[in-house]
Amino acid sequence: MDSAMDFWAAKAVLDWQIEMGADEAILDAPVDRYDLPQSRAPAPAPAPAPAAAASVASPPPARPPRPAVTDPVAEAQAAAEAASDLGALAAAMEAFEHCDLKAGARRFVFCDGQPGARLMIVGEAPGREEDREGRPFVGRAGQLLDRMLTAIGMGRAAEDIGRAVYITNVLPWRPPENRKPEKAETAMFLPFLQRHIALAAPELLILMGNTPCDALLGRAGITRLRGTWAEVLGIPALPMFHPAYLLRQPQAKREAWADLLAIQARLRAAT
Repeated sequence: MDSAMDFWAAKAVLDWQIEMGADEAILDAPVDRYDLPQSRAPAPAPAPAPAAAASVASPPPARPPRPAVTDPVAEAQAAAEAASDLGALAAAMEAFEHCDLKAGARRFVFCDGQPGARLMIVGEAPGREEDREGRPFVGRAGQLLDRMLTAIGMGRAAEDIGRAVYITNVLPWRPPENRKPEKAETAMFLPFLQRHIALAAPELLILMGNTPCDALLGRAGITRLRGTWAEVLGIPALPMFHPAYLLRQPQAKREAWADLLAIQARLRAAT
């Protein structure tokens, strides 16, 4: 029996394959699609490549730069050194924004009396009356100070520069409720105070109370310091009781009078 497929049989098979959708020859040999394992699960995806060694790992992202920290004392030092006269120094102090006292005070208190006076007084900080008027020592304590100065022939309003007095404070802004100035506040304004003294160039200094003694001498304890001459920026300085203390402790006026006589003698000796 001849097993070779004749033309008509082959054509019938081809027609049937076309009918079934096999209308394109791709492989060299036919593939029986019905015999393929259709239910077999797909081959697993290849495992990912191992991570790169730690030595070649990507560096962590760079941290943003930290903002520069402002040093109020250094800024005050630079501003004070740049002031060429008392007017420029007052403007620099009033523009200084690092002291919170400024926000609660009414007036900027810089000085009173005569610039160029032989005697300069350094007090603590403005009180209520000083904050209202913008001048140091104008309340009850200031009135007592004026009487004390008059007793030795001196005064802030004296026309004779040889008898005149120049007055300032460690702080130019009033602390709330007249509290004692804090160390940080004093440190911020110390460069301004030192420049103030240098520009005023007095012959003698009076340090009224603990705060100016602590700021300029690095020592406190006015009952031990008063009456003993020291030196500030090359200028003789005498610690004294603050007039506000004398109002509370009238018995201390004896020591205050002795200090005033010592100041008078020193000024006369230098004439």
